[in-house]
Amino acid sequence: MADQSDSQSDLQSPSQSPTQASPLSRTYSDGDHSLEIDIYADGEGGWLLEIVDEHNNATVWEDVFDTDKEALNEALEALKEEGVGAFVGPAEASGSWEAP
Repeated sequence: MADQSDSQSDLQSPSQSPTQASPLSRTYSDGDHSLEIDIYADGEGGWLLEIVDEHNNATVWEDVFDTDKEALNEALEALKEEGVGAFVGPAEASGSWEAP
């Protein structure tokens, strides 16, 4: 599973949100399942990607992307290649899990 450490810049003021969500974050649905494609800034100039299913199971990429657009393209390509079902975990084990 991916490393989910959140590093914050020492220059960040307390009034700023700890993570900046990308406007490219979105809901993706195949008709049977809906997933959230969450893209957010890592605080160091990169973008992080995770896909969260309807049971709150998260698939988190270890890679940091240069742009939010690259992160979105990666998510859409993975969904196309592997199918939505590969990112849907069991309802009773909500939280992070490892996809087959």
